Amino acid sequence: MIEVFLVYLSAIALGWPLGFYLKRVMSGERSIAEPLFTLIEAPLYFVLGRNNLRDMTVKSYVLAFLVSNLFLGIIAFLIFRFQGDLPLNPNAAPSMSWDLALHTAISFLTNTNQQHYSGQAQLSYLAHMTGIVGLQFITPIMGLAMVVATLRKLFPANAQEANSSPGNYWQDLIRPGVRFFLPLCLVWTALLVSQGVPATLEGGPTVQMMDQSSGVNEQKIPLGPVAPMVAIKQLGTNGGGWYGPNSSVPLENPTPLSNFLESLAIILIPVSVIFMIAPLTGRPKFAALVFGVMLSMSMVSSGLSIVAENNTPDIPAGSLMEGKEQRFSVEASAQWSSFTTQTSNGSVNTMHDSLSPLAGMVSISNMLINSIWGGVGCGLAQFLVYLLLAVFLSGLMTGRTPEFFGRKLEASEVRLLGVLVILQPLVILGFTALTYTNPSLSGVSNPGFHGLSQVLYEYTSAYANNGSGFEGLADASVWWNVTASIALLLGRYPTLILLLLIAAQLSSKKQSPSGEGVLRIESLTLSLTLVSVIVILTLLQFMPVLVLGPIAEHFTLIN
Repeated sequence: MIEVFLVYLSAIALGWPLGFYLKRVMSGERSIAEPLFTLIEAPLYFVLGRNNLRDMTVKSYVLAFLVSNLFLGIIAFLIFRFQGDLPLNPNAAPSMSWDLALHTAISFLTNTNQQHYSGQAQLSYLAHMTGIVGLQFITPIMGLAMVVATLRKLFPANAQEANSSPGNYWQDLIRPGVRFFLPLCLVWTALLVSQGVPATLEGGPTVQMMDQSSGVNEQKIPLGPVAPMVAIKQLGTNGGGWYGPNSSVPLENPTPLSNFLESLAIILIPVSVIFMIAPLTGRPKFAALVFGVMLSMSMVSSGLSIVAENNTPDIPAGSLMEGKEQRFSVEASAQWSSFTTQTSNGSVNTMHDSLSPLAGMVSISNMLINSIWGGVGCGLAQFLVYLLLAVFLSGLMTGRTPEFFGRKLEASEVRLLGVLVILQPLVILGFTALTYTNPSLSGVSNPGFHGLSQVLYEYTSAYANNGSGFEGLADASVWWNVTASIALLLGRYPTLILLLLIAAQLSSKKQSPSGEGVLRIESLTLSLTLVSVIVILTLLQFMPVLVLGPIAEHFTLIN
């Protein structure tokens, strides 16, 4: 438990200065290493051209976001589809089928990293370094850029400036990439290498098997540039893994210190983004509200996960280690499962399919909320959706026109919020019902209550852009690849784009002074209302399927 508290304390201690530095980066302020950063950025700006570096409108900002995603998605798909014929493939990884290449490209493009392939065995070094690590580096910055643009519209530098620009998308992509993510990833890579995580372009060695009774005399140990991928997969809330079993593999997570560093990295940048809010918006009380609500939900989630995993009835204490790496305790495994689903990270150091039913339900609930910390940028975006809904409902309950910092929240904004509220259950429950009622499509390994949990977890993970899974599921099929790809796309782009459009509509309205009859946003009352809205919208509407899945499975254990 000491490690759990150390992770929280370290994330806060490091996230505070990193948040203020990130604000300076996103605002274009100079730094000590300005000459070096400028040297790296100059060629990129030259390729883009001067005309593409001006302040954008909301429409042009969204268009640039979509075009860049489409371009990267096509490139990634082609790399995965034809990797068998491309260089840097010392382990002779075959080209992917069209549906697996499509799912893998969309999965990493949406900052999800849901893997329907088995780790390093099905990817070349080229595919790993470009299609995987390349997207892992770029996609969290895209989410950050969109939420910073939203904050600029919601909180313009000049309160009377209705037509303030959301910024320039390309600068918002390049600046944090060069000045924030790259240095932080280099530091984390060096720390992981010091713990024994491989970082090489050579093919892995072949070793003699100690037990040759099966007729197999030797085994090839896969290596590669593992440390850089692990660094960005954790820091960028990407997840996935170089190896199929992910961070439970000793080569990917060899020591207690590496486990601590990787656990810390999961929440470090999301925490930093929250601390960025105060200097960026000039509203420290608003930042404190966001941080307080997120931290409270995080601690409750972590506590429930550890308690549920340690207190499953009718399971002998020794059996709790089933599906877990012997080097880690039950607590450390449960904590990781909680952190990785509180964010959109999705990496694992234990098999979530082996979690107790209620611990598995905690992980599903974290992803349904998707804003306890959330992904880089995306978590804050989802949080703002809940906040606007809480403001709207509070206005209805008190008989006043809902206002967000002096700007009226009216029908046009609420309709867009309604789309985001309805979309989640429509996608997750719709695909879950179709899949579970057609067993020939699903490949579910367990027909009972746990089988329903497997299907629900997979679509929830895809929609939340998380990527973890109950790995008893046979998900390497055309059905799963295509339907999960749809869930991946609908889980990422509507929230980021519609929220920016809502912010643009609000910023165009006249700001009225706050009076005694206006509900203060930065108040305990609204914080409690906000938590209630989150619980109702993300948990209670999914309660029937949770009862039929993990809760029913839990009761089979106590009976």
